[in-house]
Amino acid sequence: MSKKIYRQNVDYWYLERVVFLVAGLLVVFSVLMSLAGYFNFQYFALLIGVMLVNFSLTGYCPLAIIVAKLGMRGK
Repeated sequence: MSKKIYRQNVDYWYLERVVFLVAGLLVVFSVLMSLAGYFNFQYFALLIGVMLVNFSLTGYCPLAIIVAKLGMRGK
């Protein structure tokens, strides 16, 4: 029985991959700002998490809409 590992295609940039990249960078930024003493950035990280949950449940993502308008296509 062979186990397959799920892996995204990284040969090119597509809309979903850009959304994950931007969301990840924003979370890292907000955590670093919180560690630097700007504790209100924790709410920013919370907002990003809420929007990711919203995206997974409803398929609606404001960031995806913005990235699509900039010309990026989905898979």
